[in-house]
Amino acid sequence: MPLPSPEFLLTCLVLALLPGTGVVYTLVSSLAGGTRGGLLAAFGCVLGILPHGVAALGGVTALLQTNSTALLVMKGVGVVFLLSLAWGLWRQRGGLTLSPATVPERWGRVVGRGAVINLLNPKIPLFFFAFLPQFLPAETATATAVLGLGLIFMAIMGAVLLMYGCLAARLRQAILTRPSVMTALRRGFAAVFVLFSLRLALT
Repeated sequence: MPLPSPEFLLTCLVLALLPGTGVVYTLVSSLAGGTRGGLLAAFGCVLGILPHGVAALGGVTALLQTNSTALLVMKGVGVVFLLSLAWGLWRQRGGLTLSPATVPERWGRVVGRGAVINLLNPKIPLFFFAFLPQFLPAETATATAVLGLGLIFMAIMGAVLLMYGCLAARLRQAILTRPSVMTALRRGFAAVFVLFSLRLALT
């Protein structure tokens, strides 16, 4: 696989920095679970990209782009999942008490939700199918080469999500113990997830 071009690296960085469902989920997890929560959420979101890269090798990505029914089902499940996240945040009230006795959320749940968010994101197959090949010469545009660029994108995405998570974790002490602020943040994040679900349903 040829070395990635500066244009590809810059484009991946810009895409990773843009606020999306993965960024919002990482922020929520960092506020709730500190640096540990942000790390697990970022890992889960990156993990959810990997199956799309593997699917690109087997032609599943192309199938999703040509089969409207499969794409519609994927979008529908994604909308329902995002709405369930929004509802879960909206129902929570008050702040959190930070103490040694506070039990962190199970790591598997945090990672799992992050993985599902990107696993059900229909834009990621499009990323592998239509976007990545543009940065490969025709003679080297094999599925393996596309997957290699995908792994680079995953690394950039993971680094950016960790940055967002660490920034949110630094504000955690000041925010979580203030019930009104925490409730407003939860409802704000819930509204963002609803907007993401509407955008997914309408595109």
